[in-house]
Amino acid sequence: MTNVPPEAERLLESEPLMAHLGTCTEGRPHVAPVWYRYADGVVEIVTTGRKLANIRENPRVALSIQKDDAGHTQWMVSLLGTATVVDDESETTAARRRINEKYDAESDAYAENTLVRIEVGSATYQTYD
Repeated sequence: MTNVPPEAERLLESEPLMAHLGTCTEGRPHVAPVWYRYADGVVEIVTTGRKLANIRENPRVALSIQKDDAGHTQWMVSLLGTATVVDDESETTAARRRINEKYDAESDAYAENTLVRIEVGSATYQTYD
């Protein structure tokens, strides 16, 4: 059962927006943009470098997704969850394909990255008129 309200799920699945992934190691936060795919309470990203190293050290993460129109916020969703690094090339390839389809990217975009699945523990959202 997902901890994400149905309206927030609809927003997360609605369009290819950038998410900001927050990780923390050694008492220092690190926030970086990522592409993502959300389905059934799980966020998939593919990443490498510092983000991946941070997740391996501390799997507690945050994601923030926001849609703006001409500088005015339309909606925002914040997620807290636990990340799992998936060191399986076939699963990573399938997830990369799903994410790249969402963002209409080349099939080999981010070919060197590793799959991370984030089980959402809690979610908050806000829509603005």
